[in-house]
Amino acid sequence: MTESKEGPDSGRLAHLIALTRSVVPPMHPAGRPFALGAAAVALLLRRLSRRLGVVGFVLAGAVAWFFREPKRVAPSRTGLVVSAADGAVSHVVLAEPPAELGLPAGERLRISVFLSVFDVHVQRSPVSGVVTRAVYKPGKFLSADLDKASEDNERNSLLLTTENGTDVVVVQIAGLIARRIVCQVAEGDKVTVGDTYGLIRFGSRVDVYAPVDSKVLVEPGQRTIGGETVLAELPAD
Repeated sequence: MTESKEGPDSGRLAHLIALTRSVVPPMHPAGRPFALGAAAVALLLRRLSRRLGVVGFVLAGAVAWFFREPKRVAPSRTGLVVSAADGAVSHVVLAEPPAELGLPAGERLRISVFLSVFDVHVQRSPVSGVVTRAVYKPGKFLSADLDKASEDNERNSLLLTTENGTDVVVVQIAGLIARRIVCQVAEGDKVTVGDTYGLIRFGSRVDVYAPVDSKVLVEPGQRTIGGETVLAELPAD
């Protein structure tokens, strides 16, 4: 009779691995080249000096942490607009959406979330629907907390149309030291609220535009959790 190789030790190890995975979030694929590059540099520094090696591995860990993509649970109720990013609400105003989307003239409710370098930098879909339009526009790299960054900075804009025909716009805006916007979806793609659709590297801002008669549920200065915090409630049909 063959004895099972599984025992208390293997069970504890499996539990430890599961616990580690639940605490340490996975990395967004766009960050892997940076993390591997930082790790390679750390190994080179380790050959020169133990102290330099320690510093290198700490920095490599910081790079990996920057590109983290934690699991989020979006609200199940329909008719809600959730935050597309982690950060702090910097502006709640009425404003025209990006002109390049070709929407009819008229202001919409704009809720802006500023991301510091310490925040999770993946972006998540604020609603479920179809990507009706996706437009990238080059621009400046002003500080993302400035109101005029919505108009002047490099950005990537998506027009999302919900199942009932409501248009919601989400805009990734590059910041002062951000130099790369990553968008994983294209026109015609279906998106689900809370799912990751892109990433901005190193300090940025995300604007969400909802119908002007939407009910605002956040205030400037409030912290948001991407994919979970409800920004607004869409008007009833």
